[in-house]
Amino acid sequence: MILAPNFPDDHAMHLLMQLLHEELGLPERKTISLTTSINFDLGCDGADARQLMEALEEQFAIDFVDYDAYRYFQPEGFDVFLKRRAKGRGDKVPLTIGMLYKAVKKQRWDTQEVEGVEGI
Repeated sequence: MILAPNFPDDHAMHLLMQLLHEELGLPERKTISLTTSINFDLGCDGADARQLMEALEEQFAIDFVDYDAYRYFQPEGFDVFLKRRAKGRGDKVPLTIGMLYKAVKKQRWDTQEVEGVEGI
């Protein structure tokens, strides 16, 4: 795995990268940066995404205040009820390593904070 210049080099990031490697298998020849998205760039979706987010919650004790899986990932399988709930959610948003890192550091998932967006 190739890390981008200025990639954080602290204990929290080491643990996060270890978890991502175990859960997703990080590519050896691709440069990984804070803007690398786990859903688009690394192809994480469905059951893998659910398992990853559960592992993050367990390992880092993150409080997922307003986390919405449908914002980032396609639902697992086909379920009419889930499709109805996801209707109108629009295009998926990239879920980046930087966003996960912010949540790990704060032990809290606040969408406005982790995405760095005002007025979602």
